Amino acid sequence: MILFVRGFNHLTINVQNLARSLDFYTQVLGMTVRHRGATDAYLEWGTAWICLIEQKNYAENKERQLGVDHVAFYIEEEHFQDAVMLLQKSEARIVRGPVKRGLGWSINFLDPDGTQLELHTSNLEERMKVWK
Repeated sequence: MILFVRGFNHLTINVQNLARSLDFYTQVLGMTVRHRGATDAYLEWGTAWICLIEQKNYAENKERQLGVDHVAFYIEEEHFQDAVMLLQKSEARIVRGPVKRGLGWSINFLDPDGTQLELHTSNLEERMKVWK
């Protein structure tokens, strides 16, 4: 059995200074801000999106660091529970979920090298409904 991954969903990046990073992602890369919170921002370009999360203390924590937090892949909701079962059978280390996030379902897990990956069932438009 294989996972029914349908494409790239989003990228979450830990940053030290949200304002500085927003300037770069909007002014240099041309992304559009869809949401800005006190410590997070959601940006969109084309059909992809990025979440920036300010993490001022990550430099002090050896388990967390600046840079990419996790890579998320889109999966249709009808295949989500099968994917969860497959991840559990494969003994992948699940670090969060499965959990309902916004209007979609998520599960975060580690690849063999410890890179955090996520399967997510919603799109940016659905995610933004919970921010309005």
